[in-house]
Amino acid sequence: MSKRNIIASTILSAFALSSSPAVSADPLINLQKEEAKTNAAAIQSQKRIDKLYEQTQDLLIEYRQVLDETENLKVYNDHVAGLVADQQDGINALQRQIDSIDGVKKGVVPLMYKMIDSLDQFIDLDVPINHEERKARVAKLRDLMGNSNVSTSEQFRQVLEAYQVELEYGSSIRAYQGDLNYNGTNIAVDFFNLGRTAMVALSLDQKSAWVWNNDSRAWEQLGDEYLGSVVEAVKMARKIVPVNLIKMPIRAAE
Repeated sequence: MSKRNIIASTILSAFALSSSPAVSADPLINLQKEEAKTNAAAIQSQKRIDKLYEQTQDLLIEYRQVLDETENLKVYNDHVAGLVADQQDGINALQRQIDSIDGVKKGVVPLMYKMIDSLDQFIDLDVPINHEERKARVAKLRDLMGNSNVSTSEQFRQVLEAYQVELEYGSSIRAYQGDLNYNGTNIAVDFFNLGRTAMVALSLDQKSAWVWNNDSRAWEQLGDEYLGSVVEAVKMARKIVPVNLIKMPIRAAE
């Protein structure tokens, strides 16, 4: 070979040796880059998996809470259904009573009129304790029966209340002022009644006393031997003096 060719071959060989590491390094760098991309993608995928797992756990907890609430609601609904059924039974019972109220009225209204008539007759035959007040009460009951704005139940309540008042007259001790008609003369007196057992009257000057005779339906004047007892009786009824034994004109039972 000529000297020129030897020099050229030497230069080409040097270039070949110097360029071979660069050529072999390019695939490695590309591989490292791809591996880095793969790792980054794996990290992102893991993050998404972790996030989905957390969401799944939250959904599971929420699902369990919904199950618990559903069970509680079922128990509560069963309870309410029982209450509604019980209320419906009550409504049905009230409706039956309402449906029968016309029949009840047909029996109660005539009964009340009979009770008022009996009460009026009883007062006329009874000892005249608060006679005018009692007669006024009966008149009020008769007016009440003709008032369409008053319910039947309220009418019946007031009739029973009037009977209760009459019952109390038989067990009460009372004194009150009024006018006594004796031999055609009205005299201002203090009346005293010991239940229905005895009824007497005392003049306001405390000089005369009378006793009611229910058989003759008239007042009879008492002797002086009863005057002190009647004065004491009026004072006891008004709580001026303590209750004590006194002498009273009481008719014995036959």
